[in-house]
Amino acid sequence: MVDVDVLVAGLGVHGSATVFELARQGVDVLGLDRFEEGHGRGSSHGRTRMIRRAYPNPAWNPFVERAFDGWARWEAAGGRTLIHRTGGLYAHRGAASMQGRDCRAVTDPAEMSDLMPGFRVPDGYGAVHDPNAGVLEASTALEVARAGARADGAELVFGENVLSWRPEGDGCVVTTDRREIRCNRLVLTAGSWSGQLVPELAHLFEVWRIVTVTLAAGQADGMPPRLGCFSVDRPEGLVFGIPDAAGNGFKAGVDAGPVWDPEVPVAAPSQAEIDELTGLMTAYVPGIAPEVTEVAACLYTMTADKRFVIGTLPWAPNVTVAAACSGHGFKFGPAVGEAVADLVLGRPRPDLDFIGVQRRITT
Repeated sequence: MVDVDVLVAGLGVHGSATVFELARQGVDVLGLDRFEEGHGRGSSHGRTRMIRRAYPNPAWNPFVERAFDGWARWEAAGGRTLIHRTGGLYAHRGAASMQGRDCRAVTDPAEMSDLMPGFRVPDGYGAVHDPNAGVLEASTALEVARAGARADGAELVFGENVLSWRPEGDGCVVTTDRREIRCNRLVLTAGSWSGQLVPELAHLFEVWRIVTVTLAAGQADGMPPRLGCFSVDRPEGLVFGIPDAAGNGFKAGVDAGPVWDPEVPVAAPSQAEIDELTGLMTAYVPGIAPEVTEVAACLYTMTADKRFVIGTLPWAPNVTVAAACSGHGFKFGPAVGEAVADLVLGRPRPDLDFIGVQRRITT
């Protein structure tokens, strides 16, 4: 007996995208999430994220293109604006560390200032300019994916926790805190809980707590065209900035934080953390007033090389995993959903080998 064709466990951006992509292709799909809709326990909450074509390795370029194409598809499907193009400037020490379509290195401080007058690149740094970078409307994107999935017949259930799964016959039996569900195919998009559901991969993952701060909207130096997306590479951790687009405020964070147990609710940012980050924001954007309007903490699920883990489990061919997006996964939402849907439906995706499960299996 089969209760559903495909069950998706975890409804952050990648789980929601997978359900959306499967439902639009007529697949009978059920999505479950352990928390209530709109929760802040994972990695997909918050109003905005950054999108860019600038990446340190050309292996990412085809997947980046699929992401941009996917966001255009979601905008058309949902009838809502999801990307505000602002351009980006990514500051680094030493040789240029990023490449990508239309991206170029900038070494002249005067040109950096012309490209992004509100951003102060530290002395001695170079930068990479990405004219296609921009701000994603993250919470709106989740609404679009979930509404589209429901409209195409998918069932989304929040507040139901997947405890375990096991292969049975030609499918799987999934045990939740409410029931057992039989499915032909299982997708695990459980974010920071991926290691619990796939213990064989748990050694690959490390969960970090990350803090972000948002300053008051409407400040000229925090908005395009004076400010676009940016980052500053530092030994203590990369600082990233997301400009105030469409009244969302200027948001920034540091891509480093303490290891965290996802079973423990994420601790709210301390005043010391807020002050430190606000100090960095005003140092890199000197014209901004440090009026804090929002602080948040979220979880990054990291791998050592910051590459995702996506693919079908060799020991469970009816189970597909998409995990460990290492702090840069939201921008790939539609591309990940499309990729997982293809894998579930048996379509070959050799372009995913660079982030595939198989490359992680050593025994």
